[in-house]
Amino acid sequence: MDIGTLIGLVSGIAIIGAAIVVGGDIGNFINLPGLLIVLGGTSAATFIKFTLSDMVKAIRMGARTAFVDALSDPARIYEQALALARVARGGNLLNLQQTQVKNSLLHHGIQLAVDGHKPDFILSTLKREAYVTRVTAEKGERMFRGIGESAPAFGMIGTLVGLVQMLSDLQDPASIGPAMAIAMLTTFYGALIANLIALPIADKLAAKIDADHMVQDLVIESMAYILKGENPSIMAERLAVYLPSAPPPDAEDAAKAQADAAAQASAQDSAKTSAQAGD
Repeated sequence: MDIGTLIGLVSGIAIIGAAIVVGGDIGNFINLPGLLIVLGGTSAATFIKFTLSDMVKAIRMGARTAFVDALSDPARIYEQALALARVARGGNLLNLQQTQVKNSLLHHGIQLAVDGHKPDFILSTLKREAYVTRVTAEKGERMFRGIGESAPAFGMIGTLVGLVQMLSDLQDPASIGPAMAIAMLTTFYGALIANLIALPIADKLAAKIDADHMVQDLVIESMAYILKGENPSIMAERLAVYLPSAPPPDAEDAAKAQADAAAQASAQDSAKTSAQAGD
């Protein structure tokens, strides 16, 4: 569970509620017609912007991202990819069948490799799957950002409705103040929904999309190296750029790794030649 979302939501509501209680009566901040205008208007605008199926997916994704899912860890995928490369070294892709991989995209790639599909087909399938996942997540992010834009607007509409009702009856000057306060509540509701719920969830979804995009690129590039039978040392150098805390790979280290790999291959060829000569 993402405890940060819960802390932010509870603390935000508590701070605003405490400020209201200290400054006056909390009942003054409750206005059912204004709340209906904000919630109803925002919901109606969201229904117009998005299809029902996209809304359901976005709500599920937003709740899962805000309260359940943690951001993807490139370092864990990096270590798993290197381990898989060592297992599959030499073209023994069937050895990957017994490996346990939690990342769904990497797991799918391993299954396709074990089933004997060609590398081009495997990589194109993974790229297409990553693209569809990213598009779905972006729809969710746009929906919550749209709610964050619509809620304050309908709050202002509610305020205008309240002002029109207030100005239509000015016979009692003493009622102008309370009526004005009630009219302003819809703006308060819209700003609260946008800035405490909708926009923070949209920002968290955007951060998850960026993190997942990097992990997806890491997985696809890792699968390309695994399918090619790349040396794990060289693979480690090339994939190190995906690690947020790692410095950029040094050209000398990469060249050294390539030289070591070439020397190892040359030694193996020499051993085979000697064995054949002995026979």
